[in-house]
Amino acid sequence: MSPNPMSETIASLLPRARTELAELVAFKSVADFEQFPRSESEGAANWVADTLRAEGFQDVALLDTPDGTQSVYGFLPGPEGAPTVLLYAHYDVQPPLDESQWLSPPFELTERDGRWYGRGAADCKGGLVMHLLALRALKEHGGVPVGVKVIAEGSEEQGTGGLERYAEAHPDLLRADTIVIGDTGNFRVGLPTVTSTLRGMTLVRVEVDTLEGNLHSGQFGGAAPDALAALVRVLDSLRAQDGSTTVDGLTSHGVWDGLQYPEGDFRKDAKVLDGVELIGSGTIADRIWARPAVTVLGIDCPPVVGATPSVQAHARALVSLRVPPGVDAGEATKLLMAHLESRTPWGARVRVEQVGQGQPFRADTASPAYAAMAEAMSVAYPGERMQYAGQGGSIPLCNTLATLYPEAEILLIGLSEPEAQIHAVNESVSPQELERLSVTEALFLQNYAVARTEGELT
Repeated sequence: MSPNPMSETIASLLPRARTELAELVAFKSVADFEQFPRSESEGAANWVADTLRAEGFQDVALLDTPDGTQSVYGFLPGPEGAPTVLLYAHYDVQPPLDESQWLSPPFELTERDGRWYGRGAADCKGGLVMHLLALRALKEHGGVPVGVKVIAEGSEEQGTGGLERYAEAHPDLLRADTIVIGDTGNFRVGLPTVTSTLRGMTLVRVEVDTLEGNLHSGQFGGAAPDALAALVRVLDSLRAQDGSTTVDGLTSHGVWDGLQYPEGDFRKDAKVLDGVELIGSGTIADRIWARPAVTVLGIDCPPVVGATPSVQAHARALVSLRVPPGVDAGEATKLLMAHLESRTPWGARVRVEQVGQGQPFRADTASPAYAAMAEAMSVAYPGERMQYAGQGGSIPLCNTLATLYPEAEILLIGLSEPEAQIHAVNESVSPQELERLSVTEALFLQNYAVARTEGELT
């Protein structure tokens, strides 16, 4: 990074940022209170609230959202007449999965090979630290030039919609001129990227019953309908021969016309085993950013160890469907549920229940805020130009905010580049990316304040 005053300031603040990220990562703040203590999420929420108060934020509050979790809000007043910017991150994280596969404890920030490892280091506790770094640097360079609202969500990973419903019930709380969502990532380390689209998602649970109880497979197998076999067959119907998603009635031929994703790079990023084919058709970008994608997230069935020779009476699965911009998530949910019901074989009894849902999102990249962001990224990443990419994941709050505040400009940046391996074991964050994106955000807030002032004067 070329030397400039903002970069030098943020570099000096990085050791403190590492200490704070370690404190935040230590909370096992998974918003699944059947498996993880609620106290861990409450501890993380209080950490965020205390930190905002220490930074001079006003009206700091723990918001009890309708899904039983807490989001943290705070407001930092800006100069008179300055625009207001909302900074978003979430402090909840994914479960650690198989902890034995982690090379270091998942809830203990560990430095290795130039990266910081820990659950939530990139997604998205690091995003919150990025916001703090930018604001602290601005205070050392004349002050924060805009009013700032911070919202740290407590259940983004669960997709249960608590903050969306809270925002809809309190529409003035998060109102802002521009919104920076700190929960995406650069296309590649060192390549500054804004995410211009997000796929939406729906999550359903499907249960199949065929018998009053399990039966001996030797005595009844061959004629008794197996619930697990029925479930496997209906799940298989969700994919074509080449692996493309096939939900009856759902269009799956979208095309991505922005930044492309070379197949070799994707295979490396996804750690695809040698000789294993990729699934789907079209370009990689088409498949992950512009088309629907179904994933079976889990199946309840007997484990191999301890299995008995039985025909299964009951089986269930959790199914995720990602949908691109232009597809209504509610309509996609109906189609998915109808597909699962109609494709269940042998007259088996089937129940399909919606568990979560979020709409897709498309940003207005022609807005003045994007020009301010491009200028900031060119300074923080010398020699590079801002790129536009999509993201296959969902941030349900984006569409809620776009609906509530149609005049607000929404930008998505963050630390979840491919090497971060978010949602997988050994998640990590690049401290260099944390530094450069914090510089980016600080310069963006300066640029945006100037642009808004000049725009109003002219």
